[in-house]
Amino acid sequence: MEELAAAGSGRDPLDEAVSEEVLYRTLQRFRLPYKFALDEITTKISILRQEFEETHDHSPIEHVRTRLKTPESVIDKVRRLGLPATLPTIEAQVRDIAGVRVVCPFASDVYWISDMLTSQPDLTVMEVEDYIITPKENGYRSLHLLVTIPVFLSDRTEHVPVELQIRTIAMDFWASVEHSIYYKYDGTVPPGLADELKVAAETAASLDATMSDLRSEVRPDR
Repeated sequence: MEELAAAGSGRDPLDEAVSEEVLYRTLQRFRLPYKFALDEITTKISILRQEFEETHDHSPIEHVRTRLKTPESVIDKVRRLGLPATLPTIEAQVRDIAGVRVVCPFASDVYWISDMLTSQPDLTVMEVEDYIITPKENGYRSLHLLVTIPVFLSDRTEHVPVELQIRTIAMDFWASVEHSIYYKYDGTVPPGLADELKVAAETAASLDATMSDLRSEVRPDR
């Protein structure tokens, strides 16, 4: 408890070398409710996926990935934001410690999955960023939701934020390639290559639209 109090105090624990190890250990414990929140969300998605596989001829869920930020990644983020590396600051400002990505075959599936999840009474939607309707400048497309879910611990209930990203296979492929390129160039991509990525994003969006049209001819109900 002394470690937790020190790391959660107003001073920046990273100012002292000895405190960095304390903060690291504290963050390991601090992340536990976020891990449990991921377990809760993935269980919900797994139930939906199994239901569709057993009772329908189409599942709107292609695959699911989860991410729990490491202590190092959390500390790096608050440093980039110019904020003190304290637990209250991290809890208030770092909202993507836990993340789930759901990849769907069709664009309409993205909103279908979103509706099914957000209609569940224990999920509370905090923010919605629709980069499908309004893509980012670089061409990125995805539906982002920030939700909270209750995690029932032995002595308390915590409402933990989880970032949900829902996108199509084409959007996911483009985002994966774009991330690899930006990583290779350390975030500074040559202008010509950035333009090509944007064109590729438009091509991926066109593919999604074409596949959705074909699906509508076969399955006009969805």
